[in-house]
Amino acid sequence: MTVNFEKTNSNEGVLTFEIPAEEVKKGLDLAFNKVKKTVTVPGFRKGKVPRKIFNNVYGETALYDEALNAVLPEAYGKAVEESGLDIVGQPKFDIESIEKGQPWVMKANVTLKPEVKLGDYKNLTVEKQDREVSDEDVDQRIEETRQSLAELVLKESAAENGDTVVIDYEGSVDGEVFEGGTASNHSLELGSNQFIPGFEDQLIGAKPGDDVEVKVTFPEEYHAEELAGKDAIFKVKVHEVKTKELPELDDEFAKDADEEVETFEEYKNKVRVQMTEEKEAHAKEVVEDLALRQAVENAEIVDGIPQEMVHEEVHRQMDFYLNNLSRQGISPEMYFNITGTTEHDLHEQFEEEAELRTKTNLVLEAIVKAEGLEASPEELEEEVKNLAASYNMEIDQVRSLVNDQMLASDITMKKAMSLIVDSLEEK
Repeated sequence: MTVNFEKTNSNEGVLTFEIPAEEVKKGLDLAFNKVKKTVTVPGFRKGKVPRKIFNNVYGETALYDEALNAVLPEAYGKAVEESGLDIVGQPKFDIESIEKGQPWVMKANVTLKPEVKLGDYKNLTVEKQDREVSDEDVDQRIEETRQSLAELVLKESAAENGDTVVIDYEGSVDGEVFEGGTASNHSLELGSNQFIPGFEDQLIGAKPGDDVEVKVTFPEEYHAEELAGKDAIFKVKVHEVKTKELPELDDEFAKDADEEVETFEEYKNKVRVQMTEEKEAHAKEVVEDLALRQAVENAEIVDGIPQEMVHEEVHRQMDFYLNNLSRQGISPEMYFNITGTTEHDLHEQFEEEAELRTKTNLVLEAIVKAEGLEASPEELEEEVKNLAASYNMEIDQVRSLVNDQMLASDITMKKAMSLIVDSLEEK
């Protein structure tokens, strides 16, 4: 195959290649066998018209489009392989020459993966992360659990901040009751800031049976435009006032909070261990992110990142996100209906980080190449098992979805990441 590449821009060029005459002939045969089933020629049943008669009636050029579709993908793939180019995105094809009995000559406008000039990525220094869990941290976590296990008990005295009131309410603006402003037997924790600013404060001091007139002003940025910035009056009937009854911090509380412990001291120690593990994991994640970002910042992408790569990354992330939702029984249509968003909105959401993610991938790939990192057969096998476990899939199902090249890429990228992290220092 004759292949020629001419660079036209920083990361763009034209790949010219031939489709050999014998491959063209195979494509024409495939095209004829496909279209003869649908064409009508007087004197012949559908599917039975001879090739020569078809050519006389329609001309062989009628098969060219179908034939080209049949042979172009493989021919292009071979041309890319022979050229040794690292092409990203989808090519745009033009026909250079397409003559009977001759090789067909095609041009593909392609985008090349940019060159990466690595900077420092080993022995990096990042800000030291706090991993200490204080007594106050442990006490706060226990208090949060204590609050969650509190019981609500009725009281006849005035409502205080933190109490829960059961109310009916009816809101009006300019004397007119508005949609969504009415409810019955609604439980509201005072101080939770669930309602419009000022609403909950005016119920402090109310007792069961009280009628309270609450006057508020909707925020200027309120989601319902017809109410934004408007003064409103709510007629509120207080049915019940409930206060939290907190459990004692004793062995019984510990058993309620964690059935695996017997004493409060044992529970407290377990909370400290859990919090230490959480903080260590968080610190590790932050350190890795800081180091990776530093390695990426130290690198230079010669001539910049092609937009095709950024768009590919956006669509890759969108597909991953929507596929995860599908596994939970949420179709893309359902997701967009529930969130009131569109595919375009989701595209914009992922686009914000796509360029950084693309540059990060390019830098990690460059480190893989520079360090000669590879994936062993054993590592490939282990990666398949991990994917099957992560997505609750059969191993054979995973193998049908991914190939060794994809797996090797993931493994070596992780190795590159480990190489950055293992040599860093926190200061």
